[in-house]
Formats: sequence, structure tokens, C-alpha cells
Amino acid sequence: MLRRLTVLLALSVAAAVSGCGHSPRDTTLSAVGIESQYADVIAQVAGPRVRVRAIETDPNTDPHEFEASPAVARSLATASLIVENGLGYDPWVDRIVAASPGPRTVINVGRLLGLPPTANPHVWYDPRTMPAVAEAVAAALSAERPAEAAGFRSRARAFVASLAPWKEALERFKRRYGGTAVAVTEPVADDLLEAAGCTILSPYSLQTAIMNGTDPAPQDVAAEEALLREHKVKVLIYNRQVTNPLTASFVDLARRNGIAVVGVYETMPVGYHYRSWMLAEMSALEQAVSRGISTTRLEEGALRP
Repeated sequence: MLRRLTVLLALSVAAAVSGCGHSPRDTTLSAVGIESQYADVIAQVAGPRVRVRAIETDPNTDPHEFEASPAVARSLATASLIVENGLGYDPWVDRIVAASPGPRTVINVGRLLGLPPTANPHVWYDPRTMPAVAEAVAAALSAERPAEAAGFRSRARAFVASLAPWKEALERFKRRYGGTAVAVTEPVADDLLEAAGCTILSPYSLQTAIMNGTDPAPQDVAAEEALLREHKVKVLIYNRQVTNPLTASFVDLARRNGIAVVGVYETMPVGYHYRSWMLAEMSALEQAVSRGISTTRLEEGALRP
């Protein structure tokens, strides 16, 4: 089945390159952010003269189960710029790109940050990531359109400056609640929690097992349950996009023991920009720690830069 899908994608890519590309008069650049959060950053840096598309956009599905379609292959084949996460998170991208050689820039965020292949792939929760992505996008677009380079670089600087309230929220939380003990089901938001000064007590082997869809060791499950049952943590953070009976049991145990629960996302929720999403996640964390309020879903309608 996988071989058949690969063949279909390769044929689709070939058709895109030969017959569905831009006409010589069409000078509009096309850019693709594989995950919606990267597409959002590209759009903010690129401005209106670049067509930007996100591939993985549904915050209610498991992103690890995404399957590329021929339409997705065509989008990648005709893009001048592609931003992928890397670190094993979206490996199907490289296979499609390899099947459609052409003049394009591919920014692999894991490699951009110099991370080892075994690093936590959810790098968008690290406050250092998107400024680096914005600068790389501006450089790539400037190489394509030198006459517009000043605009790309200016918008990249504006985007980085727009993240100041999020970084201030992280520092404020760290001053007030630094050292707060938390439990997690997966390492989705670990970078944000560490930047906020939280202490993550869940075994990392448990986190990675759940992330990779394998059964955690019984001793790790027992350790996680003890954290919740014995009130050793203030908050449980779980991946609301990927749940199973085990993670549901952790959430239920936390609630029964009066521990606040916060759901985090792998895909940017509908109605948000990257900045407002990160601020919303920080607000949910602070309410959980300071007032014991659980937030398992971010409401729509926060679409602001």
C-alpha cells in the first residue's frame, strides 16, 4: 500500500512539474508551511505578494497519522519555499521533495536549530524557534526577490518583536511560580514549561513511549499515577490531539484528586496566530497553577497577530 501511494505521489508530482506549474507571466511566489504554525510565520514575513499554504491544519486530529495526498504533492512540487519541522515529525515531506527535484528552498527547522535527530520534535513551543524561522524565511524570500528584501527583513523583525509579550509572560510566570512541579503525558509543551521555570516530574521514558505510540513501562505508569494520587504536582499537561485509554486515565485521576488539567496542541488551533496561541497556552498554565482552573480546549476567535 505504501509503495502504491509513493508511486501515485511521484506521478502527481511529475504532472505538477510538467503541466501545472506557474506560467512564465505568473511571478507570484508560492510557499508552504507543512504545519499551520509555520505557514502563519511565513505569511507574516512574506506579505501579500506570496501565496502561502499550510498542509497540516486540523487541531482535532493526530498529526502523526497524516497521509499526504496527490494534491499535497502538487503543492510542494510548485512551491518556491517549504518549511518543514524535521526531527522525524513530518518525514513524508522529504520523500515528496526528492521525487520532484527543482529550484526551491526547503527549511528544515530541526536542522536550522542544530538539534540532534533524537531531540523533542515539538520545537515551536521553544521561544527561540520562531525568531530563527522568521529570519530564515526572510533570507530565503530575499534570495528569490532581492528587490523586496527590505520588506521581508522588516516584517521578520516586526514578527520577532511581536513575540515580546509572550516572552514577558514566560518571565513573569517564572518569577512568580518558578519551580512549580508538573506532570505531562507527552513532551509536546516541555520546551515551554522549561522556559517558564516549571519542573517536569513525569519520566521522560513515559513521555516518549506515549508520543511514539508504544506501551510505557509499568514502573513509569505507576510513577505517573503516584504523582497525581499523592499531589506531588500542581498541574497535568496532556496532548489533547492524541489521547488513548492510558492518557484518559491520567486525566481522570488528576481530576479526581483535584489537580488542574491543561490540554495543549500540536497544531495551531483555528482562530489563532502563533503569538496569540502561545499567549493563550501561557494563560491556561497560569490559571491552572494560580487558581486551579482546568483548560482542556482553547476557544476560537482569538485571531490577532
